[in-house]
Amino acid sequence: MWEVLVQPFADFGFMRRALMGCVAISVGATPVGVFLMLRRMSLTGDAMAHAILPGAAVGYLISGLSLGAMTIGGLVAGMAVALLSGFVTRVTALREDASLAAFYLISLAVGVLIVSTRGSNVDLMHVLFGTVLALDDDALILLCSIASLSVLTLALLLRPLVLECADPQFLRSVSGLSAVTHFTFLALVVLNLVGGFHALGTLMAVGIMILPAAAARFWAASVGGLVFTAVAFAMVSSLAGLLLSYHFSLPSGPAIILVAGFAYGLSLLLGPVGGLAARAFPRRHLEA
Repeated sequence: MWEVLVQPFADFGFMRRALMGCVAISVGATPVGVFLMLRRMSLTGDAMAHAILPGAAVGYLISGLSLGAMTIGGLVAGMAVALLSGFVTRVTALREDASLAAFYLISLAVGVLIVSTRGSNVDLMHVLFGTVLALDDDALILLCSIASLSVLTLALLLRPLVLECADPQFLRSVSGLSAVTHFTFLALVVLNLVGGFHALGTLMAVGIMILPAAAARFWAASVGGLVFTAVAFAMVSSLAGLLLSYHFSLPSGPAIILVAGFAYGLSLLLGPVGGLAARAFPRRHLEA
C-alpha cells in the first residue's frame, strides 16, 4: 500500500509539486465551478477556457515557458472575449450564449493556428493539455495566490452570488451589487482558468471546475455542502489521477479529468440526492 499510494510522492519532488498544484486548483477553481453550475453557466466556463488559448499561445511563443507572459496573455484574451461578448449582447439582438460561442470559436481557431504555424506539435500539446508534472516554484506560488484570492472573493460575495443564482431579477431590483457581482465572478472564472491552464492545459482546466461540482450535486443540497463536497471530489480525483499517471505512464492531466468523470458517473448512479438509484428506489416515509 505504501509503494502504491505514498512512495511516488515521497521519492519524487515533481510528484509532490504536481499534487500541491492540483490541491490549489481544487480549492480555488472548484468552488467557482459550483457557482457556474448553479447559475447554469457550465458551458460558459468551457467557452472561456478555449478563449484564453490565443493569448496563452502568443505568450508561450514569445517567451517560451514564461509564467508571466503566458498568464498575462491568457488573462488578456479571456477578459477580451468576456467583455466583447457582453458588449455585442447589449448592442445587438444576439443573445449572450450565441455571442460567447462565436467569440470562443474564433479564439480557439486563432490559438491553434498560431501554435501550429509558429510552434511545433510539442508546443501545441503543451498549450492544450498542460504539464502538471513540470510545475515549478513560481507556478505553485501563482496557483496558491489565485486560490487564496478566489476563496476570499467568494467569501465576500457569497450572499449576492447565492441570491443571483436563485433570483437574479430580485437582486437587480434591491441592490446595486448585481453588475459588480456578475463581472467579478466572470473575472474569477477567467483567473482560475488561466491558473489551471498552467497545470492542465486549456482543454482540461475547465474539467476540474465542472466535473467535481456536477458530482457533488448528487450528494449535497446546500451551497456549503456542494462546495465542500466538490472540493473533496477534486482533491481525490487529483490524487488518484496522478497515481494512475505514475504507475501506468498515462498523461497526467487527462488522467485526473477521467477520474473526476468516473466520480461523476458513480455519483449519477449512486448519489442520494437525485441519483438514478435514489429515484428508482425512493425511501419510504414514516406515516403518522
